[in-house]
This record gives sequence, C-alpha cells and structure tokens, in this order.
Amino acid sequence: MTPKSVASSQTTITELMIPSYANFGGKIHGGILLSLMDKVAYACASKHAGTYVVTVSVDGVNFLQAIEVGELVSLHASVNYVGRSSMVIGIRVIAENVRSGTQKHTNTSYFTMVAKDDDGKPTAVPPLLLDSKEDIRRFLEAIKRRELKNLYADEFDNEKTRLSVEENLHLLEKERCVIAQR
Repeated sequence: MTPKSVASSQTTITELMIPSYANFGGKIHGGILLSLMDKVAYACASKHAGTYVVTVSVDGVNFLQAIEVGELVSLHASVNYVGRSSMVIGIRVIAENVRSGTQKHTNTSYFTMVAKDDDGKPTAVPPLLLDSKEDIRRFLEAIKRRELKNLYADEFDNEKTRLSVEENLHLLEKERCVIAQR
C-alpha cells in the first residue's frame, strides 16, 4: 500500500452552537461535543483508510472549558498513528466567540478507529507518511499512550483480583459514603 501523509486526511468541522445543544445551565452538552468529535474522527479516518471505519475507543475526553451558545466550535482532526487496521485520530477542539474574536481550547481527545471491509471485517490501512517532526512526535506519543493504557489495564485487573473488601475498608473512612447496616 502507498503511504498517505497526515495532511492528506486532516479534517476540520466547524459548527455553530445553538440553544437546543445547551443543558439547563446554558452550557453545551458534553454529549453534543462527543457526537461532533466522533463525526470528525470518522471523516478523518475514512479519508485515510479509503473505507468505512468504526470507533473502538475514546481516550482523554476532558472538558477543560465550557462552551457557550453562540460560539463557533471547530474540531481539528489528524491521523496520529496507524496500525494494521487501526488508526488513532487526534482531535483538538477550539471554541470561538465571534463577537470578541477570542478563542479557547476546550479539549483534546484521541479516538481509535478501525477500518472495515465490505464484509465488516478489519482491513489494512495505508501506512502513515511522517513529513515533519510534529508528525513523528504525535506517532510516538500514540505508541506511548497505548503502552501506558495497556499497563494501566493490566495493573487494574490485578488490583481487582487481589482486592479484599475487609482489608481496604479503612480507605472509606475519609470518603463521602455510608455503609448500610446489614
């Protein structure tokens, strides 16, 4: 397969935040933002893969700043990493107040997408052509993020297996919970 550059599939979606997207506090629902991120991740990944793709995981969704009704939200997506059939799509979300021109970074997230063939089976994607130090850095960061995620998952599984409720009840003493009388 011929490698494809990061630039060849970079995608930006910009959308006006309307009142129906707001929660009771007047801020944009996190679910609306997640839906838009999934949409831009799909567009970016399918451009790189040249085929249908599905979302298999989402990492790092931290809402750093609230988004207001009336702001323009731009979601910038790039392929940061490719495996055999998987791709990590980095998404940077920027909200802009059109009246003042101020912009704020509201979050950065990483979506793992997998390319599918016509039978719904994982299919190979083109290698990623790394044209710049920034492309190389993002690819390496994706490898490190995957390593740490796997390490955490293994460690957490081990802790769950070893966890003794009786031996760890002292951890609840300073928490905001009450154990019901049995």
